[in-house]
Amino acid sequence: MRKTGFVCHESYFWHDTGNGALFLPPGGWIESDIHSENSATKRRFKNLLERSGLSSSLTYLEPRLATREQVQLYHTSEYIDKVKKLSDTTGGDAGELALVGSGSYEIALLSTGGALTAVDAVMTGQVDNVYALTRPPGHHAEKELGMGFCLFNNVAIAAAYARETYNLKRILVLDWDVHHGNGTESAFYDESGVLFISLHQEMNFPPERGLAEHVGEGEGEGFNVNIPLPAGTGNAGYMYAFETVVKPIVDQFQPELILLSAGQDPSMFDPLARMMVTAEGFRTFTSFMLKLADKHCDGRLVACHEGGYSAPYVPFCSLAIVEEMSGIRTEVEDPFIAAMYKIPTNELYDIQKQYVDQVKEIQSKYWNMEYQASL
Repeated sequence: MRKTGFVCHESYFWHDTGNGALFLPPGGWIESDIHSENSATKRRFKNLLERSGLSSSLTYLEPRLATREQVQLYHTSEYIDKVKKLSDTTGGDAGELALVGSGSYEIALLSTGGALTAVDAVMTGQVDNVYALTRPPGHHAEKELGMGFCLFNNVAIAAAYARETYNLKRILVLDWDVHHGNGTESAFYDESGVLFISLHQEMNFPPERGLAEHVGEGEGEGFNVNIPLPAGTGNAGYMYAFETVVKPIVDQFQPELILLSAGQDPSMFDPLARMMVTAEGFRTFTSFMLKLADKHCDGRLVACHEGGYSAPYVPFCSLAIVEEMSGIRTEVEDPFIAAMYKIPTNELYDIQKQYVDQVKEIQSKYWNMEYQASL
């Protein structure tokens, strides 16, 4: 059993994205619904942790407000001012689909601070790993622009903070959110000290980002690994990518800390994607990453919550992740899987293999893709 930390705060649920239709603002031809990036998926996950009894076995970590200087490890002063001004007045869009509500600035600081709190906890040995249920999410946020529901880039700032505070030379950021982590990619595109790996649905969001041939530049060439996957990819397709691309590269990089952008929107029920991952699939992904963390960095792993928009299913996917991180299995079973038993989510299709093999070929210029690390 591992000692697993859990970061959460009531304020995270109060970030107000308003009403809309999926991500569209009110008005137009369709009656307004609740915005896709609302608090329901996160709150229901927290509720499930409590109902299952797992929360009592986790170490609660109180998040702190990130300082302005810490946010400026990635974002510009002008952009930070923009978010604060919107938050203090009438709200609005901080870029592209990056809604700011009343008080969102302080909540975003607390979200980023939650990621920093998690890094401190694993680096000081307070816990072995941490799941940070942060909101608003962060991985789309660019240096000068909010994007895709994200205000401050929690994981990018956490990586920069870990390097500055703990003098780390090699950090892995792995992003399995179904949408490409463009903001995190931009943060380290020309650096070799942070290896960024993104598994995502091809050509989903943002447009023209996350292509396999986007490998970094300058000193960072080869340290940016995009694994775009075709729509319909399930557990088996993802695991083929983990085993044949992620593992050999990570084993050669030998990270001192692993940060996960854990978006549960590759799930089979997500309204903003077309993937077929099950809760058990997320458990398998987590197990795989924990083994890499054990091998290379004494188990130091921080997972920060990103996307995931199926209010009924995200809680079960996220619970499976935390169960695996802690080594504690609860009595909770996936209640949806029986109805989907005929969907071949655990079958690897040729088209999925072809996509991953293309990445292997591109990355073979920089890494030994047949590398087998000694145990």
